[in-house]
Amino acid sequence: MTIPPATPARIARIVVSVINYKTADLTIQCTQSVLDCLGGVDGHVVIVDNRSDDGSVERISTWITENDHGDRVHLVQSATNSGFSGGHNQGMGAMPAEYYLILNSDAVLLPGFIDQILSAADAEPAMGFFSPRIDYDDGGQQISCFRFMSPLSELIRGAESRPVAQLLAHRRVALEMPPEPDQVEWASFACILLRAKMTRQLGPMDEGYFLYFEDVEYCWRARQAGWRIRYVPQARAIHFRGGSGPVKSLAKAKKRLPAYYYASRTRVLYQMYGTGGLLLANLTWFFGRAIALMRVLAGKKVPPSNQQEYRDIWINFFSPLGDSRQSKN
Repeated sequence: MTIPPATPARIARIVVSVINYKTADLTIQCTQSVLDCLGGVDGHVVIVDNRSDDGSVERISTWITENDHGDRVHLVQSATNSGFSGGHNQGMGAMPAEYYLILNSDAVLLPGFIDQILSAADAEPAMGFFSPRIDYDDGGQQISCFRFMSPLSELIRGAESRPVAQLLAHRRVALEMPPEPDQVEWASFACILLRAKMTRQLGPMDEGYFLYFEDVEYCWRARQAGWRIRYVPQARAIHFRGGSGPVKSLAKAKKRLPAYYYASRTRVLYQMYGTGGLLLANLTWFFGRAIALMRVLAGKKVPPSNQQEYRDIWINFFSPLGDSRQSKN
């Protein structure tokens, strides 16, 4: 996929890319919220169906037709399930625009979102990303701004120890919301605005990722090119818990995570820090687990890691750029 050129016959103000994978009702709800926000803005929604094969295409097509949304909503049928990166590359590649909003199908925009985020983007032309406030449907705020992961952050994650986290607070991945502007190194792609000038410079998202960490890599690549992220709390979206994927619920329950999660983790650590950095990150995670196990000496309960994580973090270690979809637990 190639990002559209800078000088087409017509450039939309904003194109919103939404991936559907067996979530037709959520996708329709999401798309309707975008249409409600667009108002008079020259904006369009591109829905990419990632080979759902469950009737989603027919359901969404019927909705578009029956509601006369054909001038603003465009449905793209992917030949394969191309994952998060591949799907949004198709969404952004379908139509040229000044800005691209990447939006999860299990999210909705609140009134005023489009005006607020475009106003912020126009005011800061040196910024490449604009991250809104994202709330959960139960009213809690989602942590959506982060530092990059690193060997030190893997030590924190493995240890699950307050003293370790405090000592290495400058490398904790999750930021307190709202974040300090200079702390934000990457932001969640559940809902984020991208400046098209930046996407043309960087090219498409890395389709070697199937799910997870593709947003980290793209923000890392952008940062190397001089682009930064602005947090825009005035623009607000709702992200439904557990709407489109199982990983967060599995992680919360400390169950085994899918192989593609760890394959993506391997890929991003390798791309950011090389083989040595990837190895160091894995070893510091093990050192963190050793610290966690020392709680036994004090008669305290050891915080569990995800099931089989001690071996799953090595997935794709010898082929870090291998396709994450090929990895099996």
